[in-house]
Amino acid sequence: MTRTVYVNGEYLPETEATVSIFDRGFLMADGVYEVTSVLDGKLIDFEGHAVRLERSLNELEMPAACSKEELLEIHRELVKRNEIVEGLVYLQITRGSDGDRDFVFPDPETTKPTIVLFTQNKPGLADNPAAKKGAKIISIEDIRWGRRDIKTVQLLYPSMGKMMAKKAGADDAWLIEDGYVTEGTSNNAYFVKNGKIVTRPLSNDILHGITRKAVLRMAEEAQMEVEERLFTIDEAKEADEAFTTSASAFVMPVVEIDGVALGDGTPGPIAKRLREIYLDESLKAAI
Repeated sequence: MTRTVYVNGEYLPETEATVSIFDRGFLMADGVYEVTSVLDGKLIDFEGHAVRLERSLNELEMPAACSKEELLEIHRELVKRNEIVEGLVYLQITRGSDGDRDFVFPDPETTKPTIVLFTQNKPGLADNPAAKKGAKIISIEDIRWGRRDIKTVQLLYPSMGKMMAKKAGADDAWLIEDGYVTEGTSNNAYFVKNGKIVTRPLSNDILHGITRKAVLRMAEEAQMEVEERLFTIDEAKEADEAFTTSASAFVMPVVEIDGVALGDGTPGPIAKRLREIYLDESLKAAI
């Protein structure tokens, strides 16, 4: 089935969708993106993604392509047209194209941003078998640029990190900078020791995860202890359990780090409980 996608104000069959070869997203990775999950045909945490998108655009001095209300309508229309029950909506906004290549930003008064959205159908997204098995991760050096709090399309090194993990027989990688874990390749990282959840505090060094924010709030509401601080990979290896959070995987238990099994090598109780709470509460609040 051919998907309907959205490009610069038009709903089109994916086979007819095009952008300029001079688009700065293509030439310079000069763009930002968001991924919103869909469960039961409804959008999860849309407001949080819209707010973060606005922040990313502002940090890059990039104009918005449309209002938040228009963005919500586009998301809903794509979900409807593509009959998405469980899946994802991908959104990308770039600085656009002024018809040539230059390091200097084009004039925003004469060059409109490019906006693209498409859906991905993911049956079983909520009941993901991987969450029952848990993920194995490796640690790698973090050599990304310094503004990881901006959700840009500069994803080459995270992709390389996932390939490093795959070649090592693992599922993902956690990134290490100055001796401390920053985050996963496409997720925020946590470990649990003696019932306490530990995760790195917000800064320019990590993405300000929408799922992270929701999960930490829900953990505190469930009277779980949370500590935001720097931590090493060795600390994580000695943990009782660990997990990651992201918009597409929700709460994903981690059962092994650099070949070291955590606990009994199966998903831990806190990660499993947080996943249950997050899915339940997010479905109630979905729009």
